Amino acid sequence: MTSKTPPGFAAIAANPVLSPKESMLAVETKRKRLFIGIPKESSLQENRIGLTPAAVKQLTDQGHEIIIESGAGEPSKYSDHDFSEAGAQVVYSTREVYEADIILKIAPPTYDEMDYLKSGQTLISALQFGSLTADYVLALCRKKVSAISFELIKDKSDTKPVVRAMSEIAGSTVMLIAAEYLSSSNEGKGVILGGITGVPPSKVVIIGAGTVAEYATRAALGLGAEVKVFDDQIYKLRRLKYNIGSQLFTSTLDNTVLHEKIRGADVVIGALSPEDNRANYMVPENVVAQMQPGSVIIDVSIDQGGCFETSEMTSHSRPVYRKYDIIHYCVPNIASRVPRTATNALSNIFTPILLEISQYGGINEVLFTNEHYRSGVYIYRGSLTNATIAKKFGMRYKELGLMIAVRN
Repeated sequence: MTSKTPPGFAAIAANPVLSPKESMLAVETKRKRLFIGIPKESSLQENRIGLTPAAVKQLTDQGHEIIIESGAGEPSKYSDHDFSEAGAQVVYSTREVYEADIILKIAPPTYDEMDYLKSGQTLISALQFGSLTADYVLALCRKKVSAISFELIKDKSDTKPVVRAMSEIAGSTVMLIAAEYLSSSNEGKGVILGGITGVPPSKVVIIGAGTVAEYATRAALGLGAEVKVFDDQIYKLRRLKYNIGSQLFTSTLDNTVLHEKIRGADVVIGALSPEDNRANYMVPENVVAQMQPGSVIIDVSIDQGGCFETSEMTSHSRPVYRKYDIIHYCVPNIASRVPRTATNALSNIFTPILLEISQYGGINEVLFTNEHYRSGVYIYRGSLTNATIAKKFGMRYKELGLMIAVRN
């Protein structure tokens, strides 16, 4: 006996609306709402801020809360109104800002600012190894916070994005500074930085072949100057020549050649970081004394000891002094000379980091998942975790990876 399909059943079966489908279930997310505080910088040397109004709007549009101290953006030419319109809450008390879970500032907190910190907070700021003391580290540990140095943070390519960005700015800016102080209006030599037809070009010596040197070299060559670069690492010199894309005078740190070129230079830029077992300076005082009167020294490495024996730290309000009639510019934070540009560069780095912290569910989770961020952590929940600091001050430290692995 043959079974027959009931009339109309085939049409019903073919109707996709009536066909069974997989149920779409909600996917669990670890996304965490962040509470970020941005205090006004108290250091006279610091004019930058961590986030632009555009970055604040991007974060607040995604539900994050940002509290900012009144006047924090003024040195970078951002008003309280700009931040308020972007969704931030503008407050007039420093203590209110430090109620946030994450404190984002540029200069390291002073001892007075440290009093506002609370146990369990996360501090993201510079560290400034050159002026760091054991007492400062211990005081910060006693606050039971987690502290992240943005100079030490690495990205997935194992480079330090903040250091790179600020070095690019410093390298481009030093040549503008050199041109300014070579002019007779600042009692310099009265020469143009570069050269014109029929007149020999000005001579620039750069000590160091890192990012600062690369961008300073680009600017100087673009103006027509004669540039000579010295470094003790051949691979850095080779990389510099490759990146510049032209023939360039390069040399290792042979004192005889280096001192000879410095004596005849119009501008000398010190951009060489001191390393272990090496003198704090590369250029002794007697060589500086033999330079041509009115020449310019710019010591970019002053915050790490400096490259010249005659270097003394200066400020943006009083940036230069003369010694042996040589103009010395030794401001430790050159990027703050152009704070709006520097703020935009920092904001482009911090915004994705903050969004990633939110995506993974908090600081602890992002550190557990992303190993490259751990390089920036020097204090974790009140315990020192940076081996370099521990070695410098003879302090005990804990391994960050182990602490994160057993986190609660």
